[in-house]
Amino acid sequence: MTEKRTNPYNIKEKQEKSAAYRSLIRAELADELYEKILNIIIIGKRYRDKDFSAKELAKELNTNTRYISAVINSRFNTNFSCLVNEYRVKEALHRMTDKRYVDMTIEEIGTLVGFANRQSFYASFYRIMGETPNNYRKRHLAGK
Repeated sequence: MTEKRTNPYNIKEKQEKSAAYRSLIRAELADELYEKILNIIIIGKRYRDKDFSAKELAKELNTNTRYISAVINSRFNTNFSCLVNEYRVKEALHRMTDKRYVDMTIEEIGTLVGFANRQSFYASFYRIMGETPNNYRKRHLAGK
């Protein structure tokens, strides 16, 4: 008898960590960085760049990665990678159900939205959506 895998991508539960540096950042600076992070990552769609990193973001904002980390953690309630991947998955959801992209493979869509490889796309997608990109696409295109 084969055992049903409930976690095919070996995703671990998020653990709460406390970092002392989070309390060292001034509220005004945190607000300012929050706005700038929103503008760069989300409005500027930098999440589409597979090589975009917290280090690069910190350099653009003339700050350090600890501050970036603290702001993302406290204001977005996640870490840099998860934040970026969340926006990648959101865009992938749209593209997978848009008839203009029906001829693109799931992997091509993953690359288009910024994932470096198939494995990281599928793992992030599954962690956020609770199903594989293929299942999601089949379910949503079936009704169209």
